[in-house]
Amino acid sequence: MITLLDYGAGNVRSVRNAVLKLGGEIREVREPADILQADKLIFPGVGNFGSAMASLQERGWLAPLTEYLRAGRPYLGICLGLQTLFEASAEAPGVAGLGLIKGVIQRFGAPEGVATGDFPLAIPQIGWNGLAPRLDSPLLADCQQEKFYFVHSYRAAASSENRDWVLAETTYGEDFISAVQMGAVAACQFHPEKSGPAGLTLLANFLRAEKLAVTERPAPPDRAPSAAADPSRRGATRPAKRIIACLDVRNNDQGDLVVTKGDQYDVREAADGVVRNLGKPVELAERYYHEGADEITFLNITAFRAFPLEDQPMLEVLERASERVFVPLTIGGGIREFTDAHGRFYSALEVAARYFRAGADKISIGSDAVTVVEAYLARGRQKDGRSSLEQIAERYGSQAVVISIDPRRVYVRSPAEAPRHHVIPTAFPGPAGEEYCWYQCTVKGGREGCDLDAATLALACQELGAGEILLNCIDKDGTNSGFDLELIQLVKGAVTIPVIASSGAGKPEHFSEVFIATGADAALAAGIFHRHEVEISEVKQHLKRHGIETRD
Repeated sequence: MITLLDYGAGNVRSVRNAVLKLGGEIREVREPADILQADKLIFPGVGNFGSAMASLQERGWLAPLTEYLRAGRPYLGICLGLQTLFEASAEAPGVAGLGLIKGVIQRFGAPEGVATGDFPLAIPQIGWNGLAPRLDSPLLADCQQEKFYFVHSYRAAASSENRDWVLAETTYGEDFISAVQMGAVAACQFHPEKSGPAGLTLLANFLRAEKLAVTERPAPPDRAPSAAADPSRRGATRPAKRIIACLDVRNNDQGDLVVTKGDQYDVREAADGVVRNLGKPVELAERYYHEGADEITFLNITAFRAFPLEDQPMLEVLERASERVFVPLTIGGGIREFTDAHGRFYSALEVAARYFRAGADKISIGSDAVTVVEAYLARGRQKDGRSSLEQIAERYGSQAVVISIDPRRVYVRSPAEAPRHHVIPTAFPGPAGEEYCWYQCTVKGGREGCDLDAATLALACQELGAGEILLNCIDKDGTNSGFDLELIQLVKGAVTIPVIASSGAGKPEHFSEVFIATGADAALAAGIFHRHEVEISEVKQHLKRHGIETRD
């Protein structure tokens, strides 16, 4: 029997589903006494450190949780469930943590007391990385050589005061603590419920272990405690590039929910005008999970026409997919505020919350991001805290907010023709021989253009709290001619958050090309996977041959 400490943030459904899949039973904390009555406790923390601690306090859970932990009873913290074990976090100055472990959680690249400086990798860390075990524990049995899914901007660092707790470390530009354990109390920075078979193995170890205990593991010569300060002696863990399978979902003319694929966003067959039907969403998602996709993205491409909380089929897709797919799920389409036919107002935060509770790990905002940024720029880049982007990022963390950008090329003879936009020289001249272009953002599935360029939109969204950019390209969509490297280089150079390259993939070489040429953090494809023109395993084998790290 597992007791789940659900304080109301993020995708907790996946933890429930993983425990149930492994044969466990779930009891949820309803009142403070439930914590002390637990046999084993899981804290699936997602979101903001300050919000989490405030929620624990408001619910009356803080004191019994502290008592439970200090008694050394079986506990597994996930992500924020690890960070809250420490004394405090720079994410929420002045807010005390549980204080079980010495140290203050810091943002990547910012040692305690030092201002954030340059960092060689995108923040948040979103993706797969390995573990360097420091202790032997039944928790990591049969899975310590695997990669796990991380999504976080803040990390704990090992020190002389907390080193006895450190079960494993991971390197992402710098060394950080990726797992801790003292007796039966354990926690991991990564998400086992989103880490595929390896993560399920770790959860099974926690569920089934009669007793959790650690034994000392001598550190190799190149892993002395001071290794974090010496880049030449850091751990061998390496973040992997992500391969994402995308499912464009909409109703066909018969009213059935299908996966389709467009040609420059036109999803109807040229011959007869019917919507292309490439399969059922849940079945395809499960197939890609077993074939090795690192993430699955659902894009509800007709969501702008309807109120999303009445779109029960899409919510059901998420609920069913999360029962079978144990890698991250992203949902996009219609994440914005609404007033229904009865005059009831729903904020974008309420809409996002419903999708998170249905099984989404991240939500993707498209057209609404353009509206938000236009207002933000009109205010002179002043935040007001009321936009969908700001509210969702504040509640669930920036890592949960993806901005989907749908630009198209606009050719110009010189930068002077578009002084308000990021104009670049192009190796692919326009129809009249133009040697420059800028990338115009569009809304409503590419149907309408606006006076905003892709780089400006991406940077403004980062400033407002977004954690990732999904960068499409209308000109490349469905062409199988390769990603638009010039666009990706432009946006990747404008932001410090992860960028997902999308649109145009036709063969494995296009994936290695985009990673090498642009430094993109992930690459997404749809049609070539749906039609079995290219297999995910084929892409990963090709990347490995070119020295690009991937998850097996």
